[in-house]
Amino acid sequence: MTDNSTAVELSRSRTLWDLITRRAAMTPDAPVLIEAADDPADDRRLTFAELRDRSEQVAAGLYGMGVRPGTVVAWQLPTRIETVLLSVALARIGAVQTPVIPFYRDREVGFALRESKAEFFAVPGTWRGFDHTAMAHRLGAHGVFEAYASLPTGDPAVLPPPPEEGVAVRWIYWTSGTTSDPKGVLHTDRSLIAGGSCLAHALHLSPDDVGSMAFPFAHIAGPDYTVMLLLYGFPAVLFEKFAMPDALDGYRRHGVTVAGGSTAFYSMFLAEQRKDPSAKLIPTLRLLAGGGAPKPPEIYHAVVRELGCQLTHGYGMTEVPMITMGAPDDTAENLATTEGRPPQGMSIRITTPEGALLPPDTDGEVRLRGEAVCQGYLNRDQNTGVFDADGYLITGDLGHLTKDGYLVLTGRSKDVIIRKGENISAKEIEDLLHRLPAVADVAVIGLPDPERGERVCAVVEQPPGAAPLTLAEVTSYLRTEGLSTHKLPEQLELVDALPRNDALRKVLKYKLRERFA
Repeated sequence: MTDNSTAVELSRSRTLWDLITRRAAMTPDAPVLIEAADDPADDRRLTFAELRDRSEQVAAGLYGMGVRPGTVVAWQLPTRIETVLLSVALARIGAVQTPVIPFYRDREVGFALRESKAEFFAVPGTWRGFDHTAMAHRLGAHGVFEAYASLPTGDPAVLPPPPEEGVAVRWIYWTSGTTSDPKGVLHTDRSLIAGGSCLAHALHLSPDDVGSMAFPFAHIAGPDYTVMLLLYGFPAVLFEKFAMPDALDGYRRHGVTVAGGSTAFYSMFLAEQRKDPSAKLIPTLRLLAGGGAPKPPEIYHAVVRELGCQLTHGYGMTEVPMITMGAPDDTAENLATTEGRPPQGMSIRITTPEGALLPPDTDGEVRLRGEAVCQGYLNRDQNTGVFDADGYLITGDLGHLTKDGYLVLTGRSKDVIIRKGENISAKEIEDLLHRLPAVADVAVIGLPDPERGERVCAVVEQPPGAAPLTLAEVTSYLRTEGLSTHKLPEQLELVDALPRNDALRKVLKYKLRERFA
């Protein structure tokens, strides 16, 4: 068994490789990765000892190719056992790795390769009908090799000692596309371990749990989740392709107890449950957990009521993989309306734009300091104004801390719509509209207006079969909910699907602003 005190001790590991070797020594034969295939006969498993041993063999193979401590290696691979092995092998060597979401194409991939100056690039070959190898050569990538079904291997005796410290930058993650220009975010082993520890300690896990990774392992959530598995000694089911309802068989077959990803994932589970409310969608499921995107309170109540499990939501970003997390034993009110509390070691300040501290229950800028915070951006010109004089990261998010220390997010600074000099929170309107049955998802944006400065526009994705919503219906409903008149949307746009990124399915509001301005 792994109790909380043991997990806390493991979370102090100096490096990711140190954590892996310690876990493998404790529970060598316990499974850590289960790969769910379309055919159950093709499912694959990996134990903690196999993760350690096979990763070291892959590290030796990479070393034979010329990968050394500090070598920059980019990889663009789907969520598979081989992907985890490659990433861990690079951590064993002490290389600098830069994961790239597998759905990205020439523009994003070329940007990442150029900015990182990658000396090697691992690709899946042709995957889901797209030739990644051809793209890599088209982009002039260096050291291109395919790493989908097989990896280079060698004798671990050739390897130098593993890294002894975890505070050097060895990870470059790319902001997930909620703005038009990505940024290379610099992380260390210790910042990733600290982020994963926040997630793990909040969820009250045990070796009897079975988790799931339905998101790209190349996302910052990949190491976040892996650290959680290592701390508490339980496995996760990997989904190379996640689509409903096809993925349900994998969840049921392997008895998944903890699932999630982001608000979009919660909505997908709910949509499937509603097809047959009489039977629990995943019989073993006890917890949905995630983050990365705002969670309307109604989503929390719908999950608990209809899926019959708990929902805990957290707050994280590429720059800080986990900041706060709800706990299963928090009150329903806190789970529905807050992002949880920060762990020990994460300091949150709510300030004015000038940096003055604000009291509890007062909205302001969210600023962070702690071991999970990144080291800044790869492009040094992008670091201006990122940290304040006290070393706190200025997140661009707005919110407040309750008197009990729970964080409530109310939007992003760019999501504050300024209409006739009055500040309007987009999230407040979105949370209300989420309660409408005719609304599957919604994004509220500010659009330039010559008279008002900005006008309020609601962009709505409707559920299948719903009658087209009208602006009059929207404003009438919001009036009955008590929304102030000056906050009412003046424009309504109906879309087949809101634009999202390919990682945790965040809505890309900048694309909506470009489209409807």
